Amino acid sequence: MRPAFSVIFLTTLIGAAQGLFLALYLAELAARFGWIAGVSGAFYAAGSALVVVLMMLGLVASIFHLGRPERGWRAAARWRTSWLSREIIVLPLFTAGAFFYGLVHWLLPAESAARITAPLGAATAVLAVALYVCTAMIYACLKFLQEWATPLTVVNYTLLGLASGFTLATAYSAFAAPALAGFFGPYALLLTAAAVLTRTASLARNARLKPRSTLQTAIGIRHPRIVQTSMGMMGGAFNTREFFHGRTRTMLRAVKWLFLLLVFPIPAALLVAGLARDSAPLLAAAFVLQYLGLLAERWFFFAQANHPQNLYYQSIA
Repeated sequence: MRPAFSVIFLTTLIGAAQGLFLALYLAELAARFGWIAGVSGAFYAAGSALVVVLMMLGLVASIFHLGRPERGWRAAARWRTSWLSREIIVLPLFTAGAFFYGLVHWLLPAESAARITAPLGAATAVLAVALYVCTAMIYACLKFLQEWATPLTVVNYTLLGLASGFTLATAYSAFAAPALAGFFGPYALLLTAAAVLTRTASLARNARLKPRSTLQTAIGIRHPRIVQTSMGMMGGAFNTREFFHGRTRTMLRAVKWLFLLLVFPIPAALLVAGLARDSAPLLAAAFVLQYLGLLAERWFFFAQANHPQNLYYQSIA
């Protein structure tokens, strides 16, 4: 498939935003139970503002993927059967929940805010998890794309978003509330470790896939050797542009190893070093490099999927 950068930015930005909110809410719960020292409401308010900013940036990026943006609202009409429609409904609800969660922390004293932010944060956390599932299922439900049609797609979208969100929370707290960096950091490392296991599992699974269709079954001819010498037209078409990335296998391998390094070992090493030295710049670098790796990971996720129509266009695919 041809990776659409608008969707790449959408999924990575909102994934980090969801993870950041869950990290903030977890910290509030931990402080309430006395597991960690409490911090001011301004910390949660500013963190929630960052969540909303990331969500809005993701929405802005997604607009460039629409052929007719003014009709984008109609995509929510198929919520009974479409995961895309469900995502479009859940996304603004989560953004609104994060906004009001931060607003309450900003306007009210800690004790008064807690009575509101506890249930509001719980509801918004549920929406965050639901949004992970909706976004991932847009791709996992496509059974004809074998690389995506697996529960690992949902698991990876969730774990990668959580890992980036908690890494961002660690970097944010290093500047805004240094005492919390040691709380978020271990979670970021644990989630990154879990994500590398499930992502490598999906890579291993996809490497073993065998196409369900062949040229013989595609055109109904049983001859053992069929070779296509032309794509059937003088130039490109929608099918040749949208369903194949046009990159070489060498580039695909390079992107794969790039994201494996940037998303997992390098941020983990920077997190460990940053926590050991109480270095906010190192923790910030961990998130920046991990996010750049996620852009490469999401590009590879789309490019690796082999649309069945490429059997017909094999001379260019």
